[in-house]
Amino acid sequence: MLTSPDADLCSTVAQGRRALNVIAGDAVDSVSGERVDVACPSDGKVFASIARSGQEDVEHAVQAAREAFDSSPWSRMTATERGRILTRLGELIDRNRDELAALESRDTGKPKRQGVADVTATVRYFEYYGGAVDKVHGTQIPFLDGYTAITTREPHGVVAGIIPWNYPLQILARVAGAALAMGNTLVVKPAEDASLTTVRVAELALEAGCPPGVLNVVTGYGAEAGAMLSGHPGIDYVTFTGSPATGTAIQTAAARNNRGVTMELGGKSPQIVFADADLEAALPVVVNAIIQNGGQTCSAGSRVLIEKPVYDEFAAALSERFAALVAEPHDRDGDLGPLINANQARRVATMVADAEASGLHVLAKGRVSPDAPDGGYYQAPVLFGGVDPASTLAREEVFGPVLAALSFDGEAEAVALANGTDFGLVAGVWTRDGGRQHRVAKRVRAGQVYVNGYGAGGGIELPFGGFGKSGHGREKGFEALFDMSATKTTVFRHI
Repeated sequence: MLTSPDADLCSTVAQGRRALNVIAGDAVDSVSGERVDVACPSDGKVFASIARSGQEDVEHAVQAAREAFDSSPWSRMTATERGRILTRLGELIDRNRDELAALESRDTGKPKRQGVADVTATVRYFEYYGGAVDKVHGTQIPFLDGYTAITTREPHGVVAGIIPWNYPLQILARVAGAALAMGNTLVVKPAEDASLTTVRVAELALEAGCPPGVLNVVTGYGAEAGAMLSGHPGIDYVTFTGSPATGTAIQTAAARNNRGVTMELGGKSPQIVFADADLEAALPVVVNAIIQNGGQTCSAGSRVLIEKPVYDEFAAALSERFAALVAEPHDRDGDLGPLINANQARRVATMVADAEASGLHVLAKGRVSPDAPDGGYYQAPVLFGGVDPASTLAREEVFGPVLAALSFDGEAEAVALANGTDFGLVAGVWTRDGGRQHRVAKRVRAGQVYVNGYGAGGGIELPFGGFGKSGHGREKGFEALFDMSATKTTVFRHI
């Protein structure tokens, strides 16, 4: 059993060599012994490997989580006790922040400062849910004379968390924080491109006091371990962050067992800039919202809608900023790092080339540092102007540092454009007019709306999720505790 930071898992993961699954409190290789190489996006070189989990590994992990839910004290522990363990886990993550930040940055390619920010947010998730868990209350329902009816919140049981590669630490924390707080046990399947910090946090959870089997991690390919997990009859609830296509497959698999799901499936989020906006304040926020993590963010502000009287002025300012942006290796802490892998780099490059070939106008391009390693997966930031709302670039998620600028005339057209995609995750509204702020925020169809700001990357306390193709259910904030539990009604007859 792994019980201390000096255990084998810690040393191997910290040194970036050979990560193992964490099942029932033990560090174990896959039954097959097969491995998956892990390459650093900055240079394309393999620096670690993870277990390639298969059917037997998934079965073992689900069984461990089931036994922990049924037999360990976890689900019957008082909420206060569970909260203290989650708080301790946050403290341990904070104590190991340098190691985790460096590992997250190397594994995903994001600049070092973003790795540090991700660790800070991860700590906050466990602090938040550690303090929130004993604040979840039931209700008493007025009912028939001679009866008392109450509701309580009960854990689902065994939850499967399928974690993407863009923010592995943060998304692990928002899933595990809420799920564990409510007394569930977890089997987590991180993305094969970025699993190392997830494995490390599972080891720290044992040190914090989580009983063996409460938090299990199986690594490997999504089409193998992920698919097996999402359709496993021993799973009681599934939560997933990723693409709409994969989300559909996971929902279909879970539906065969009539299991509930929470789905966060991306976006094509608009930032609406009205003529009366503080353009100087909006400019750096609009730029950062598309280049953060190389644009590989579900809530990326990938469309900027600019009111016609200030379109030329604001587009010119954006162009100046974009032309100065440089993509560099993660350890240089530049404007942005590489994309996650070769397939993603090809996909983004193809979408950019197709947009140019279709006649869309490039207002500005950043550059890749000339001395960036040849094997890295780099994409220079690109700003397109005068984009047709019906074009692919205006409607489909690129998941790269590509911003589409569109113009509009008045509130009605702004709202129509903002709502003119199948997605509805986040939106930004920039205006000094207080009435307009409320009108537009109410009419835009998005799970989060920011007025004179854009902060979807933080906000641990703020419920997060989308409409339409962006998915359903809510993570983050107090509301996530409801997604990670079910209402039980108990009726007492007075005799």
